[in-house]
Amino acid sequence: MKSIKIPLKLINLQDDGFHLLVEIVVFKQKHFVVLDTGASRSVFDKSLIEQHLSETLHVSDEINAATLFTTTTTIQATIPEVKIGSLKIKNYETVAIDLQSVTETYRQFGHPPISGIIGGDILMQYKAVINYDKLTLKLYK
Repeated sequence: MKSIKIPLKLINLQDDGFHLLVEIVVFKQKHFVVLDTGASRSVFDKSLIEQHLSETLHVSDEINAATLFTTTTTIQATIPEVKIGSLKIKNYETVAIDLQSVTETYRQFGHPPISGIIGGDILMQYKAVINYDKLTLKLYK
């Protein structure tokens, strides 16, 4: 099994503790996402998905995005490619939620905007190992 080592960015959210960010590439653009081991699945920001995939969206009545961020409506979409380090995930079936309030909070503290959350589905599938000391994420193909 080949491992891929990806650098992480640790940010301090004042009273809310710390978040780990990882840089990914979707729609041929770099974005920061939160690494969330408590999220059952990965989600992406609704505005990012709408901007690139407006013709192929499916609005879902079910809330199947269980993360620490709440949402009212979810959108289902397929992202052609999600790149995390050198790992390429093709045709990733995702759920999109509104992450605007999270991005606003991050901006207030001088952090980059957030385009998504990498959760348990990807972390489990690629046997993720998080090293807080070295601030790295290891994924296995």
